[in-house]
Amino acid sequence: MRRSLIVLCVLMTALLGGCGMRPYGVDYFATDSRPYTLGSGDRLRIIVFGQDALSNTYSVDASGNISMPLIGLVRAAGSTTAALEKVIEAKLRAGFLREPKVSAEVEAFRPFFILGEVTLPGQYPYVSGMTVQTAVAIAGGFTPRGYSGNADLTRTVDSKAYTAPVPISQPVQPGDTIVIRERFF
Repeated sequence: MRRSLIVLCVLMTALLGGCGMRPYGVDYFATDSRPYTLGSGDRLRIIVFGQDALSNTYSVDASGNISMPLIGLVRAAGSTTAALEKVIEAKLRAGFLREPKVSAEVEAFRPFFILGEVTLPGQYPYVSGMTVQTAVAIAGGFTPRGYSGNADLTRTVDSKAYTAPVPISQPVQPGDTIVIRERFF
């Protein structure tokens, strides 16, 4: 009887050990060296060398496009600035300019969102190099009920949204949504 109880305890421990959640092991939130991909809400500075009428600031609209003179809508969401430069050059080369040279850079990143137990939840401009902790500071700090141990972060990767608990030292990217949970004590 005692031996079967010990075997049962060992088996239950092994089975329950596999049910544990990896708190910060989600690969989508690891800082990687992938280049920044454009999205709705980004503001771009596009320069067409020698063509002042085409050089301007363009915003990526809700459908992921920018609208430029002569060539019309250009798909920007999901591409890098280097890829966007090549697409614009190809469209301008197809009947408008002989050898266009285009430069594209992000002038203003899309905002991040912070919700839950912060003093001023809402949408805020992204600041380069920010973490969850600095995002909380921008939103006025934790409320008295706010849990400061970690936060829930939602990030869209390849058109899919992923949510996981992350430490407050986790880097934030443009377009992320942070939720500060309520503590229970």
